[in-house]
Amino acid sequence: MSLIDEIKNGESKTLEFKKEFPNNESIAKTVIAFSNTSGGKLIIGVDNNGKIIGLKENVDIFDLQDKIASIIYDDCYPNIIPEIYTANIDGKIIIVVEVFRGSLLPYYFKKEGKNNGTYIRIGATNRKASYDNILELERQKRNISFDEEINYDVDFYSLDISPIRLEFEKVGKQIDMEKLKNLKLIKEENGKIYPTNGLLILLGKYENCTIKCARFKGKTMDIFLDKKDYNGDLFSQLEKAESFIKNHINLRGEIKGLQRTDTYEIPIEAIREALINAVVHRDYTNMGRDIKVGIYDDILNIVSPGGFPSTLTEKDILEGRSEVRNKVIARVFKELNYIEQWGSGIKRIKSTCLKYGLKEPIIKETGDFVDVEIYREVPESAGKVPESAGKVPEKYRDLSEQEIRIIEYIKNNGKITSKEVEKLIGVKNRRAREILKEMIDRKIITRKGRGRSTYYSLKAHQK
Repeated sequence: MSLIDEIKNGESKTLEFKKEFPNNESIAKTVIAFSNTSGGKLIIGVDNNGKIIGLKENVDIFDLQDKIASIIYDDCYPNIIPEIYTANIDGKIIIVVEVFRGSLLPYYFKKEGKNNGTYIRIGATNRKASYDNILELERQKRNISFDEEINYDVDFYSLDISPIRLEFEKVGKQIDMEKLKNLKLIKEENGKIYPTNGLLILLGKYENCTIKCARFKGKTMDIFLDKKDYNGDLFSQLEKAESFIKNHINLRGEIKGLQRTDTYEIPIEAIREALINAVVHRDYTNMGRDIKVGIYDDILNIVSPGGFPSTLTEKDILEGRSEVRNKVIARVFKELNYIEQWGSGIKRIKSTCLKYGLKEPIIKETGDFVDVEIYREVPESAGKVPESAGKVPEKYRDLSEQEIRIIEYIKNNGKITSKEVEKLIGVKNRRAREILKEMIDRKIITRKGRGRSTYYSLKAHQK
């Protein structure tokens, strides 16, 4: 991409504009942030809107370049060696300070020291790095991930690893102590076995190992119709989150010959890939954040903590470049066939949705989160809430979408069985019975008959 095209795209994780020569501190902090993140270009002579102003005519270019080099040398530590050059765009001279990601992480502002003077790039801004950010930079310098580190506070033998063992059995593999070591789920020191952070993450032992799901009414977060928080091992979280999404999106039916086929409005492959990406690539070092799944009338939104890995930009990710933040988690998921090929996940999400006839999903870095928006296809007649003057009737406003569909089915057919509920809202038998029991407890429906003859009808006040 040419320099002009980069400027047209505006400020970003790797690009910052200054209309005039900034103060020493501003230059140093931007250069440090670029060095600690993905590298980047500081361009002097361009305003915040991307308009090329150019340097004043009487400015000594060579003197300015020397001054920038001296500021970086005097104020930044360890030493940073950028490329400083000029460019002539439509007769206007600008200075470009091009910085490359460093290998002596973390870089910091000398007079503030490492703990207070380390800066990173978040979106188009420079942010002071937290203690956790600094630890992560030091890990990157040693080429070790957070999930590879030992946790000395947890006794390995107190852990129940059966969820992991079960997942391996599903793919016809066994897991023993040697395999746990090879996958870096455990490490041995002085003859004692310790779990790594990766093992504890897989088992869901940290407070931020959570997926929070919600179905919102309309296109905003003002009112939710249903919400669930899923904890425990990552494999069960994925399964439950996928089921939650399926319960709240529409099925479409198609008749081919004598057969009817039902498919979800969003391809399941795209849903699974987006969830797996969120779980495998999120930032687990920040203990106060979790994955959030939001289902709106128009989109499925999955937000995971942590921007793209430091060396990568959004453009790199979309082109299929891959860098693994959580090496242990990724290795286990690859071993269990959750991951087909490194760097192919985002392309697969987009391609499956496009083949399905949906608009191209939006996958972007928003601050220090990754935001995935998958558009829903909402057929005119599928699962519509009864409307009156464009509004949901008052008696339906505290009901979930599944409950509304069950009520409408009973109104049209007089009754419903648990098997019919399974087909109607696309859930398994156990979940169908849970929903029906909740509706009974809330006096929405009543149960009649016994055994195989059991069915459900509406309470009188719902008819």
